[in-house]
Amino acid sequence: MDSRKYVLKQTAFIAIGQAVCVAAMVGIYALLNKFNTGVIWGGIVGAAVAVLNFLFMAIGALMAADKAADQDVKAGQAIVRNSMILRLALMAVVLIAFAKSGICDVLAMVLPLAFTRPILMLVEFFGKAGGKEK
Repeated sequence: MDSRKYVLKQTAFIAIGQAVCVAAMVGIYALLNKFNTGVIWGGIVGAAVAVLNFLFMAIGALMAADKAADQDVKAGQAIVRNSMILRLALMAVVLIAFAKSGICDVLAMVLPLAFTRPILMLVEFFGKAGGKEK
């Protein structure tokens, strides 16, 4: 499979997993009697930031791999480093802006950032269990 298509496929899995996890999170907030519109907005913003962060990280890794394939390892390392700095800065700006605005529940906004790793682990587990190859 083409690496770009693979990245888009993985990003789609992350987006679907984020939607499921955020829905579960909203349900838990409701069960705890802590539900309000800030929880929904926090979940939406947090999930969007997490999905976009994954997408841009994967694109940066692909660009770095292309440079490494062309025997330009230093340029590849610079792409990865600059991509990480830019992604973290943008995430901080967006999350802080929404947290300061009072629109979002801060915990509900930050929790989706922790959902990405378990989602990827489940995708990999079920992908291998189903006999699928990348």
